[in-house]
Amino acid sequence: MSFSVDLIRLVKCLYYMAKIVLISCVSKKLSYKAKAKDIYISPLFKMNLEFAKSLNPDKIFILSAKHGLIDLDKEIEPYDKTLNLMHSAEKKEWANSVLQDLRKVANLDKDEFIFLAGENYRKYLVPNIKNYKIPLKGLSIGRQLQYLKEEIK
Repeated sequence: MSFSVDLIRLVKCLYYMAKIVLISCVSKKLSYKAKAKDIYISPLFKMNLEFAKSLNPDKIFILSAKHGLIDLDKEIEPYDKTLNLMHSAEKKEWANSVLQDLRKVANLDKDEFIFLAGENYRKYLVPNIKNYKIPLKGLSIGRQLQYLKEEIK
């Protein structure tokens, strides 16, 4: 029995491709400590999260300018930090930290990553990930909201 369970695990590791959604943080937050999935309160974040869940992914993470890669249920304090105001060197350092954390929970060569994040949050991550999609690429915030509203229906 143990042999077949081990064999199934091995086959799954070799051939299974996980679907992982990465959502960027937003500036509009609650004013008190909360789970990451609840602390971000902008309409765009809420719709991104709803859309992400509709994709039935294996995992959803938030790309936080302050905390890096964070689990939806991790409790965090509100903060005021964005990649949009960082220099390239800081963004690269942030991305390297996120990639290090991603490697602990995903296979960057095999898994499929779906980015619901702006260019600053993707720029130094994407070159290190083999399979990815960026469904909102090039869309203004208004168009992103419109797209998400239509997809979530």
